[in-house]
Amino acid sequence: MNQQLILSLWWVLPVIVILVMYKFVLRVFFGMVIVPDDRIGLVVKKYALSGDKRLPDGRIIAIHGEAGMQAKALAPGLYWAMWPWQFTITMEAFTIIEQGKLGLVKAKDGAPMDTGRVLGKPVDCDKFQDAIAFLDNKGQKGPQAAFLTPGSYRINTFLFEIVMVPITQIHENKVGIVTTLDGEPLDKGEIAGVSVAGHKNFQDPMAFINAGGMKGLQEDVILAGTYYLNPWFVVVEQVDMIYIPIGYVGVVNSFVGPEGKDTSGDAFKHGNIVKRNEKGVWDQPLDPGKHPVNIYTHAVEVVPTTNIVLNWADSRTEAHELDKNLCTITVRSSDGFTFNLDVSQIIHIPRNEAPKVIARFGNMKNLVSQVLEPTIANYFRNSAQKSDVIEFLANRIQRQDDAKEHISKVLNDYNVVGVDTLIGDIVPPPALMKTLTDRKLAEQEKVTYEIQRHAQIERKEFESAKAGADMQPEVVKSTRQVEINTQMAASKVAASRGEAEAKTINAKADAEVRITIAKADAEAKTVNAKADANATEVNGTAEAAKIRAIGLSEAEVTKQKTEAMGTEQYAIVRVAEALAAHGIKLVPDILVNGKDGGGNGMIDALIGTEMLKKLQKANEEQVSGGKVSGEKPSKKAEDDK
Repeated sequence: MNQQLILSLWWVLPVIVILVMYKFVLRVFFGMVIVPDDRIGLVVKKYALSGDKRLPDGRIIAIHGEAGMQAKALAPGLYWAMWPWQFTITMEAFTIIEQGKLGLVKAKDGAPMDTGRVLGKPVDCDKFQDAIAFLDNKGQKGPQAAFLTPGSYRINTFLFEIVMVPITQIHENKVGIVTTLDGEPLDKGEIAGVSVAGHKNFQDPMAFINAGGMKGLQEDVILAGTYYLNPWFVVVEQVDMIYIPIGYVGVVNSFVGPEGKDTSGDAFKHGNIVKRNEKGVWDQPLDPGKHPVNIYTHAVEVVPTTNIVLNWADSRTEAHELDKNLCTITVRSSDGFTFNLDVSQIIHIPRNEAPKVIARFGNMKNLVSQVLEPTIANYFRNSAQKSDVIEFLANRIQRQDDAKEHISKVLNDYNVVGVDTLIGDIVPPPALMKTLTDRKLAEQEKVTYEIQRHAQIERKEFESAKAGADMQPEVVKSTRQVEINTQMAASKVAASRGEAEAKTINAKADAEVRITIAKADAEAKTVNAKADANATEVNGTAEAAKIRAIGLSEAEVTKQKTEAMGTEQYAIVRVAEALAAHGIKLVPDILVNGKDGGGNGMIDALIGTEMLKKLQKANEEQVSGGKVSGEKPSKKAEDDK
C-alpha cells in the first residue's frame, strides 16, 4: 500500500515541477514573452545573428535589427523566439498625461536639427508611439515642436523623453505677452514680430514658423483662457490689462506696425500722428475701460480729459501728483520787496487734442515742467516787477484776470485749454507788514481820538441840555399858564359873539319859517282846488261816456234782436221778461194736460216746474252779481223797478 502511494507520488511530483517551472521553460526554451495590458516591452538586442550587426554612426536606436536598443517596442500580447540570451525585455508602464498637463517630447535619436532651429519638425509617427516611423520619416533629434495632450500613450522611452508641464492659463483681467523661441529672425529696426495667422494663439508652433513668424517678442497678445502652449517654443508673461478710468483717455504710442502717414497737418511739427495700428502716436486715443495692450510694443499715456488743478504751493498737492514738484512762487516788486504768493491753475485737455499733447511732450509731467511751470512763474515775476507790493495787493482781482487771459493764450498754442488762473495766499515781507500794521494802528488810534473828542463835545452838549431840561418844568408851567389865560379870555369873547350871532340867526330863522309856512299853505290850497276841479271834470266826462256807451250798446243789441226775432216777437219777449222780473205769473206754475192734450201729464208738469225754478235762480244770481261788482243798474233795469 505504501509502495503504491510512493509510486503515485513519483509521477505527480514531475507534473507539479513542470507546472511550476513552465514560464521558465517557455521563456528559456521557446523564448516566450507576455506583455501585460498596461505595459509595453522595451527590447534590447544583445547581438545580431544576421544582417547589419552594428548601428550607423551617431545612432543609438536600431530600426533594422541591429544590436542595441530597438525602436520597435512590444505592445501588450504574447511573443515567441525572444530568447533571453539574445534579448532583454523591460516592461515599461504607459505614459499617462494627466489633465491640466502637457507632455513635452525630447527625441534622443533622429536627424540633426535644422540650422537656427531649436525645435524638431513634427513628423507622422502616431503621436510618438511609432518610433520606427519617427526615425524613418527623418524626425529630428532634440526638443520637439509637437507635444502630447492629456491621455495615455505607448511611448518608447529609449527614444523619447517625456517632460510633464502644466498647461498655460491666462487669468481674468490679464493679457499674455508672448516671446517665441523659434522662428525667423526679426527684421532690422524691429522690436517685435509682426502678426501672422493660422497658429491658433501660438498653440501650433510649426504653423507659426511656416507662416513666417519671427523669433522674439510678439506684437500679438493672448487673452484670458486656457492654452496648450509649448514652453520650449513660447514664453508667456502675464500682465494687467490697461485700465483707463472715467474722465481719462489713453494715448497710444506704437513701436511696431507699418510706417503711417502723418495726419496732424503741416502746422504741427512735433511728431507724427498716425492712424490706429500704425507706428507712431495714434490719432484716436483709447476710451475709458480695459484694453488688452502689449506694454512692450505700445506705450499708453493716460491723459485726464476733465479739469486739472495744479497748485504752486508748498503745502498743497492734488491726488494726480502732477504738481508734486511745484512750489510757492517768489517774486520781487518794483520797490525792492520780495514776497511769496500761491497760484492755482486749472487746465483742460480735449479728447481729440490729447494725442498732440503727448506727441509734443511725451507725458503729462513734461507738459507741467516744460510749459506750465515756467510760463506761470515767469508771468507773475514779470507782473510783480511792474508795481509795488501795496499796489499788487490792492489790485489782486485785476492781476488775476490779466493772468488768466495771458496764460490761456499761451496754453492754446500747446493744444491745452486754460480754464482759470487763481491767486491764492499772498505773503508780503515781514518788514513791510510791520510798517503797514503800524500805519493801520496809527490810523485806528486817530479814529479813536476823533471819536473820543466828539464824545466829549456831545457830553458838554448833553450837560447843557440836561441843565436846561431841569428848568424846563417851570418854564413850561409859566408858558402853559399864559396860554391858558389867553385861551380863557378868547373863550369869553367868543362866547359873547356867539350869543349875539345866535339871537340874530334865530330871529331870521323864525321869520323865514313863518314865510315859508304861509307860502306852503297858499300853494297847497291852490293845488287842492285845481285838483278837485280837475277830478270833477274828469268824473263827469267819464260818466257821460259810460252812459252813452251803454245806451249805444243796448240800442245795438235791441236792433239786432228785433231784426233776428221780428218786432212782434221781440215785444212779446220783452213783456214776458218784465213780468218775470216783477214776479207776475201769467199762467200757472204747473199745467197738467189731459189725455186728449197730447202731453205726458204729470211728468211734463214736474219737468216744467224744475226748469222754471232754475231760470229764476239764474236770474237772481245775475242780478246779485251785478250789485256786488259795483256796477250801476242799467236804465232799463231802473225803469223796470
